[in-house]
Amino acid sequence: MRVIDMECSVPKLATGNDDTPAASATSPAASVAQRPAGYGMANYERIFRSRRDGGDTRPDTKLSAWVDLLERAGIVRALPFGASNDEVAELLRDYPDRFIGLARISALHGMRGVRELEFRVREQKFVALGVSALVDGIPASDRRFYPLYAKAVELGIPARIYSSMNYATDRPYDLGHPRHLDQVAIDFPELTIIGGLGGWPWVNEMVALVRRHPRLYLDTSAHRAKYLGQRGSGWEMLMQFGNTLIQDKVLVGLSAGLVGQPHETLIEEYLALPLKDSVKEKWLYLNAARVFALE
Repeated sequence: MRVIDMECSVPKLATGNDDTPAASATSPAASVAQRPAGYGMANYERIFRSRRDGGDTRPDTKLSAWVDLLERAGIVRALPFGASNDEVAELLRDYPDRFIGLARISALHGMRGVRELEFRVREQKFVALGVSALVDGIPASDRRFYPLYAKAVELGIPARIYSSMNYATDRPYDLGHPRHLDQVAIDFPELTIIGGLGGWPWVNEMVALVRRHPRLYLDTSAHRAKYLGQRGSGWEMLMQFGNTLIQDKVLVGLSAGLVGQPHETLIEEYLALPLKDSVKEKWLYLNAARVFALE
């Protein structure tokens, strides 16, 4: 089974990080000097074992060996996770047929961010925009994101938008609520949108919006497939309609580094879900291949 992974940790490269603002730098409480240990983004270390004690979810492996590992697992393309735009540009240069370039741009950069997006797409072969309410501390429907969306439409690329509850205790938990995607889709009907992280815990709303808007998709990054199929998990609506009415609009993110499991294990979990075989192929490969114009 071929797989396109929407969230793949990659080894660190020699390229230095760009100046995308860190979540902690833009948090509402960033100017407060004294906060309890574990406050804000540090709370993710309590939620995810892979991040405890400042753990790094990126593999400590030679890049060429990592690419071979992905190939053996059946991952034909991957969106790098946790890498700077400069690092992704290097990956695209060295492995143009293995990685998909998602340009992560802050709305807080204004026109500088718009110009960076155009440069990354036109000069460095990026094929998507990535924005994050969690990082910027403002919802996806905030007008400060709109120049980026307009440029994405002009460039003919999709926008992946953070759409999930966050665990950072220094900002509202619902910054990534799917309702913000509704407004963006209303205002930009030509924009292809990917709701990252599947809208959890507002899965019903996310599924309804994917059904409502023809150019809205979702991906399952940061969640293990074995829980999607569990009764009472909150994913029942996705499993029902993802197997039927929105089967063409679900993309898979394995998030192996985050959940601390081998890629092969995570792929097998998807193959074990109570989905039609044809739907499994769509989720794991065909839908993303269409969104990113790979086929």
